[in-house]
Amino acid sequence: MPTYDYICDGCGHEFEAFESIKADPQKHCTKCETDQLRRKIGGGGAILFKGSGFYITDYRSDSYNKAAKADSAASSPPPASTPPASGGSSSSSSGGSGKS
Repeated sequence: MPTYDYICDGCGHEFEAFESIKADPQKHCTKCETDQLRRKIGGGGAILFKGSGFYITDYRSDSYNKAAKADSAASSPPPASTPPASGGSSSSSSGGSGKS
């Protein structure tokens, strides 16, 4: 059931009412006791999807996450090996001894 916003044109009283879609709009203001109440037009609520299967990033079971991780590890190439470090440094060959 939706929540509707109401405002009284007589006294300015505003409130929300949780009503059925099929219910007739309220007309009587309980604050000033007049029949100048009207339903405000709202922007609508945000869509909220509950459950699983809407997006690939939804919450998955632990068994699914483990299987997906194993599949991605098996299909990825092994990391490239790093070349062995040489004995010299390339910065020492620039001749910068620090003396002027």
